[in-house]
Amino acid sequence: RAWMASERARGVGPRSLARALSAVKGFYRWLSDRDGFDATAVLSTRSPKFTKKLPRPISPGAASDVIALAETQARDGWIGARDAAVVTLLYGCGLRISEALGLKGKDAPLAEVLRITGKGGKERLVPVLPAARDAVEAYLAPCPHPREAEAPLFRGARGGALNPRLVQKAMESARLQLGLPATATPHALRHSFATHLLNAGGDLRAIQELLGHASLSTTQTYTAVDTARLMEIYDAAHPRAQAPALAPAKP
Repeated sequence: RAWMASERARGVGPRSLARALSAVKGFYRWLSDRDGFDATAVLSTRSPKFTKKLPRPISPGAASDVIALAETQARDGWIGARDAAVVTLLYGCGLRISEALGLKGKDAPLAEVLRITGKGGKERLVPVLPAARDAVEAYLAPCPHPREAEAPLFRGARGGALNPRLVQKAMESARLQLGLPATATPHALRHSFATHLLNAGGDLRAIQELLGHASLSTTQTYTAVDTARLMEIYDAAHPRAQAPALAPAKP
């Protein structure tokens, strides 16, 4: 507790402090298992509370615009096709950027269902939309680098593995041109995938499986997003939601 107090005094935020405490607990748990060390005092320490940031999805139309712009804004045609293919996988399949860039040459042409290994080595099956398959084929056709079974599917300009930062830059450029908020990042496309499924009546448990979340509570943040949007509409449209106007003062 003294350590946590000193970290707070240094200006460490609750979210960062919670991550640091988790690492400390992991170390003490390892010591306990190895040496019989009594780690009760550390392991029973409560993690600081913090407000979870809600994901900020973009609209379906904006997602389509991002994909179209990603294809045309690159100087080389095959690079534009590559960026469009990656973005399509993020939005169309709900992949993390690391999962999309982790695909190998042997994964193409994409099957109707992809087996994805996500965080913590957790495997899941993800349906592949025809649009995503077509986008990958449209990238592979002009790609100047030979496809190799164990090599990355998505290549950089010199043939190496595509750097995630380049996808982020392509998304940033599209965001600025389209006037989207700063929260419109590659990861926001994954959030949008889930939120749009939920808005269309998708089952929360099924969405959890598609995203590869270990806990349903993580997926439930999308319910919070939907509720937040509902309240925005309610506050803007419902006459009773408006603050009452002040009555004019009597003379």
